[in-house]
Amino acid sequence: MITDTHTHLYSSQFNDDRAEMIQRAKNAGVSRFFIPAIDASYTERMLRLEKEYPNDIFLMMGLHPTSVKENYLEELTHVKKWIDQRDFYAIGEIGMDLYWDKTFFKEQQEAFKTQIQWAKEKKMPINIHCRDAFDEVFEVLESEKSDDLRGIFHCFTGTLEQAKQAISYNMKLGIGGVATFKNGKIDKFLNEIDLQHIVLETDAPYLAPTPYRGKRNESAYITKVVDKLVDIYGLSFDEIAAITTQNSKDIFGI
Repeated sequence: MITDTHTHLYSSQFNDDRAEMIQRAKNAGVSRFFIPAIDASYTERMLRLEKEYPNDIFLMMGLHPTSVKENYLEELTHVKKWIDQRDFYAIGEIGMDLYWDKTFFKEQQEAFKTQIQWAKEKKMPINIHCRDAFDEVFEVLESEKSDDLRGIFHCFTGTLEQAKQAISYNMKLGIGGVATFKNGKIDKFLNEIDLQHIVLETDAPYLAPTPYRGKRNESAYITKVVDKLVDIYGLSFDEIAAITTQNSKDIFGI
């Protein structure tokens, strides 16, 4: 059993073949799909997906940093309303992204901090998005660190030192297609990170692993990430699948 801890199955890129794409993933051994939120405009699609696949789909709720704009307080109210009225498996994806635009830096920081606090109050894990913002994300995590803080550092692309720092905040590292890239770098030191700190993800439809790099990603391609970890850790495919799925259960509580 393989767990995809981060996949945007509601993406419009899957509108023409969503059912077939999900079936391909199931045929490949993926039986758990964790779905991150972006902003209020995606909530209906997420709920519809959950209704169609009640045994396979596990929803998160949160405000993505690139959706932190002028109306971010309104968006945060939407997140709070939903986490107060029903169960989700994590608050995410949340964090900081300084790659595209630094205009709302302060607002991103505030939204990240606020959502971490909600997660701790509700004993929920967080799912972190971090792009060009390691120092800024770590600064917030440092200010919020506690036994109640836990989660996943989604799409981890940092250095060995940054990996160890993320782990020190009770974070698992979300490892996906980047581990298979020639210039992905993380494959060079992953063997120095105990497998108990790793979970698998695709971030589909983004970041497809080699040999699909540059094409639309899908959850079935997570097997290529498992293959890469087989090479790195010297364990069997089934062992990697079992250990990383157990790690996801430790985080999500299911």
